[in-house]
Amino acid sequence: MSKIREYIAEIHPELVLMDGFDDCILGIASRCGEEQFVVYDYAKVIDKNMSHGMTEEEAIEFFDFNQECAYVGEHTPAFAVHVPHEITIDPTPSREGRQTQTHQQGNL
Repeated sequence: MSKIREYIAEIHPELVLMDGFDDCILGIASRCGEEQFVVYDYAKVIDKNMSHGMTEEEAIEFFDFNQECAYVGEHTPAFAVHVPHEITIDPTPSREGRQTQTHQQGNL
């Protein structure tokens, strides 16, 4: 058993894991009033499918029908897509920055 499987089994032995995709696990998630579930990295899952000889299109189609849509109970895994870091950075200047800009504009 891999270290990640051992770790997850200690936390919650009933969590559902996909065989052969341990290196694609991001973590464990929970929602209010619902059971915990394992979260996989979507891009890594697609890459892993492709490593088995599928084209990207075939890997996505296989994922859509056989992995994402495979409901196996309340602990069914989920798949997350990363949001690029540059998108998550707040471009809004801080309050102090806005005040400085206002004061500079007033001096024109």
